[in-house]
Amino acid sequence: MGINKVKQIAGGIAKDVRGQIRFVNDFDMSEVKRFYIIKNNNTDLVRGWRGHQIEKRWFYVLSGKFQVDLVLIDNWEEANKDLPVERVVLKENGLSVLAVPVGYATAFQALEEGSELLVFADYGIDNAKLDDHTWQLDYFVNRLD
Repeated sequence: MGINKVKQIAGGIAKDVRGQIRFVNDFDMSEVKRFYIIKNNNTDLVRGWRGHQIEKRWFYVLSGKFQVDLVLIDNWEEANKDLPVERVVLKENGLSVLAVPVGYATAFQALEEGSELLVFADYGIDNAKLDDHTWQLDYFVNRLD
């Protein structure tokens, strides 16, 4: 895979009489500086587009299901509206981390009520305001509705 490719890092689940443990052992968290959890008010809300020119993001569904749309930005001053949009659906029982390298913008939507998305970032909060690029939800015309 190339350096700028989105990838899913597979995990698993271990169950016994005590309960279960979900894990993603191949997720190297050495780059992670912070995390946050997103819980949308409803399943109609789409958060996006937000892009990061220097920060990486990793996404893991704690509960429910999320649709994540991704676009690799070609020009940070004026991105092409016709860029291809990739869609990934992440589920609580999907047991994987979605690794999004630098250069992507994302838009995401909870597909089930009460869904929670855990997001990891490789820079501290002080950097967030320096690497925050946004576009209107309808900017990228290839986004599927």
